[in-house]
Amino acid sequence: MKAGGNGGYVLAIDQGTTSSRAIVFDGALKPVAIAQKEFAQHYPASGHVEHDAEEIWQSVVETCRAAISKAGLSVKDIAGIGITNQRETVVLWDRATGVPLAPALVWQDRRTAPTCTALREKGLEPEISAKTGLLLDPYFSATKMAFLLDHVPGARDRAARGEIAVGTIDSYLLFRLTGGKVHASDATNASRTMLMDIRSGQWDEDLCRLFGVPMEILPEIRDCAAEYGTTDPSLFGGALPVLGIAGDQQAALIGQACFAPGMMKSTYGTGCFALLNIGDRPVPSKNRLLTTIAYQLGGKRSYALEGSIFIAGAAVQWLRDGLKIIRSAAETGPLALDADPHQDVVLVPAFVGLGAPYWRPEARGALFGLTRATGPAELAAAALESVAFQTHDLIEAMQADWKAEGAASMVLRVDGGMVASDWTMQRLADLLGAPVDRPVVQETTALGAAYLAGYQAGLYPAPAEFAKGWALDRRFTPAMPAQMRAHRLGLWKDAIRRVLADG
Repeated sequence: MKAGGNGGYVLAIDQGTTSSRAIVFDGALKPVAIAQKEFAQHYPASGHVEHDAEEIWQSVVETCRAAISKAGLSVKDIAGIGITNQRETVVLWDRATGVPLAPALVWQDRRTAPTCTALREKGLEPEISAKTGLLLDPYFSATKMAFLLDHVPGARDRAARGEIAVGTIDSYLLFRLTGGKVHASDATNASRTMLMDIRSGQWDEDLCRLFGVPMEILPEIRDCAAEYGTTDPSLFGGALPVLGIAGDQQAALIGQACFAPGMMKSTYGTGCFALLNIGDRPVPSKNRLLTTIAYQLGGKRSYALEGSIFIAGAAVQWLRDGLKIIRSAAETGPLALDADPHQDVVLVPAFVGLGAPYWRPEARGALFGLTRATGPAELAAAALESVAFQTHDLIEAMQADWKAEGAASMVLRVDGGMVASDWTMQRLADLLGAPVDRPVVQETTALGAAYLAGYQAGLYPAPAEFAKGWALDRRFTPAMPAQMRAHRLGLWKDAIRRVLADG
């Protein structure tokens, strides 16, 4: 079979929390074909969230083949593959077969909260945060990895014999794509495990010992744009080089061309994630945000402050699947438009706890301000507005943590499924009191992965040139009266206070 790698197209794998997508980009970084496949979400107990990693793998193969076919291409037309993925989700697998040994523990899974609490009570959080930039929370991968090693029969003995591997979704996909030849990850995904020293860019021996995760079963850490090996020729009709990897939120930062310190993006998918580029020096947060690696190119790391919201688009899924008041997400914005503006309905969507800047895994969701007149329109508006409220809290904390002289006035670049809703984006600008920019190419997560692979292949330009091609679709500017904005934010602050008090 003829190997790929010489063409003018790039294949991006975007492996998300609820679906896998494959998008073919051309030499001008324009998407030309897309394929998507949803997969099952498993909730075996309260606060437990699992995926079937084998089902994820199959969905990735199917969508890649479908996207290549839709584009009318063969492997000889494709310069390489870029991978972006749901972060923190953990897979434990057999090195000989690639078969998962247990369900994947999803980033939303809270079952290791007691472990985190015990470590915090021992006073270990400051030491862990100093090295990793993260807070002790079950969101991150380390306690999930240890849980699988402790609960899969014989796993620790097999780890000692070198028979198993553990990693985040990117490393699992890479292992399967390369036919088991490569066990590697990139710096952004590694920085989310709570096992990496973000200053050295390497696994930390003391952290691995503390969490009980043997370094030998972890992947090798590489740049975001790097030679990651080639795919098994039988998968796509020829071998394709894998040339780029970044966790989904960092890939979106890259896709939004936020390469300069002070630039910020927020992605609205299942959850919501805001990243602020802070340059080449990590800044510890005093407001319970995360310091993480934004990207690593040519061995040089750039850092970001990140705020993570667990529930964003998932609140719309709740309207659809739980309350059944909508049939599709697209109905939510028009429904919210009909909401009574005089009703003060507020949703705190703490279905799986609260993320930044609160970090309260035990918190649970609540609705406030219900009256007899409250109906589907008010609930839809509350669900969408909850995303804007949470973003406001993140950005407020970021501005307190990082103040750079001469930094431009804040403009937020947005992406993800929810940004298609004009109502939501306008409410976001209103509550932030700042402009919100929606790009022409809204598939920014996949775009970031494609850019990394194409950059490594020599197909796409250096970051500064790439940034010049970023194109605006629409800027949403604040239009809500200041008194109304203060009133709405006051309602939210009160609702959060009551949820935290109950928690």
